[in-house]
Amino acid sequence: MAGEMYDFVIVGAGSAGCVLANRLSENGRHSVLVLEAGGSDRRPWIQIPIGYAKTFFDGTVNWKYSAEADPGLAGRALYWPRGKVLGGSSSINAMVYVRGQREDYDAWAASGLEGWSYDDVLPFFRKSEDNSRGADAYHGAGGGLAVSDIGGDCHPVIEHFFEAARESGLPLNNDFNGAVQEGVGRYQFNIRDGVRSSASNAFLRPARGRRNLTVLTGAHATALVMQGSRVSGVTFRKDGAVRTVSAGREVILAAGAINTPQLLMLSGLGPAVDLQAAGIPVTADLPQVGRNLRDHLYCPYFFRVREKTLNDSLTSWPWLMRAGLRYALSRRGALATSVNHAGAFLKTRPGLDRPNMQFYFMPMSLEPKKGGSEIGFHDFSGITISASPCRPTSAGHLSVASSDPFAPPVITPNYLSTNEDVEDMLSGVRFIRQLAASQALSSLIEAEVEPGPSIREETDLVRDFRARSNTTFHPVGTCRMGPGRVDSVVDRRLKVHGIDGLRIADASVFPDMISGNTNATCIMIGEKASVEILTAPG
Repeated sequence: MAGEMYDFVIVGAGSAGCVLANRLSENGRHSVLVLEAGGSDRRPWIQIPIGYAKTFFDGTVNWKYSAEADPGLAGRALYWPRGKVLGGSSSINAMVYVRGQREDYDAWAASGLEGWSYDDVLPFFRKSEDNSRGADAYHGAGGGLAVSDIGGDCHPVIEHFFEAARESGLPLNNDFNGAVQEGVGRYQFNIRDGVRSSASNAFLRPARGRRNLTVLTGAHATALVMQGSRVSGVTFRKDGAVRTVSAGREVILAAGAINTPQLLMLSGLGPAVDLQAAGIPVTADLPQVGRNLRDHLYCPYFFRVREKTLNDSLTSWPWLMRAGLRYALSRRGALATSVNHAGAFLKTRPGLDRPNMQFYFMPMSLEPKKGGSEIGFHDFSGITISASPCRPTSAGHLSVASSDPFAPPVITPNYLSTNEDVEDMLSGVRFIRQLAASQALSSLIEAEVEPGPSIREETDLVRDFRARSNTTFHPVGTCRMGPGRVDSVVDRRLKVHGIDGLRIADASVFPDMISGNTNATCIMIGEKASVEILTAPG
């Protein structure tokens, strides 16, 4: 394949990459190559929605990264799973579909990114979507990505959560992606007829029969090919051989917030001081590559309850056999769902004009097993309520330690390093306690198991969430979008500053964190990027 030419070369078949592969090839006029380091997603535990717990530590579909020890988390080094498979992290995530708040995108536009306001991006969200509720002003029908309610498959214990909201005077919200995000309600999920609607299933698979689209799996990109200040191709390793392919029009990086900046730095595009420290010749000093890393953090509270939960069901072989048979026959039941059956977006501190915290309600509770290499259920009937700050202000960074393209990058999240993030998390865990004290939940709850009732004082609460909080797996911002190379990596059209023939379209371009789960926004970026590319001169 050495020297073979395509119009477009896409690095990464993740959430945005699959959209790009579909849209750039659908008119039949352009040849498109997709390079994916991972393999096929045709695996039962990827396609069965509840099966994502099985892929959490599976190195055949997961990069299994680890972050650096973090002072903000009591010196802990968090495990960072990322998808290494067709569909990327959309093939191993919890499938929650959330877009964020109108104000998130309006702030992007106000920072100088014309074309990225909520009204600008809403058509791309709607275009991608096939919502089970049908089309309206906020939702689309007929798009590739299934967005659905799990309805009767929700565990009945969540009704206590909704009743607690009513009792507390909190607004109920049937659509977190509608006119307003604030409230308590059921999540919608990327599930169609009991099967995960990953970006691969939604966008890549329908396009695989096109003669102008080539998808290579097991193709690990190792460097960008440069001709002066232009990217002309990609070098990659497949089946033990190093190969190079050329791009007649553009290379598009869609490898995610971790692998995209890593590939840039391996190619000499990044902060000069970091590249020199790693022994990599500097091709272009792009000081913001790997900077501005943001991620959502969550702190779970575990409760032992008086009613049966999924802890009981999913550890019972007779129940599992019945559930498995039901799933095989109808694609319904607990195996056809995610675990976060309900949630909320709420204001937990005075003086706020919009929600600052996201909450997750799970009709189960989990704990590490086998030294932390697996997760399993608590040995009691349990529920989990977790608090997650919507828009963390703590910023980390990513770098490379050497020129070895197969060495993992160095991930430094810098969690809970600002007073604002600490105050948000503190208000969030206190809010969990308020909900738990409601009549609706206190009648259900037998005991708070973790952190436990002895943890009451502010210093103890802060110490606890520093010791127990974990990543929500939403890294963004490492090649942020902005008007100039001093404070960003790509412009509003996703073109890399000062480099021709190269665009980035994935979570790394987020200028700032959004209020909620990030996968829907990555797919929107893929949709918007495809229009920018196809309408570009040349």
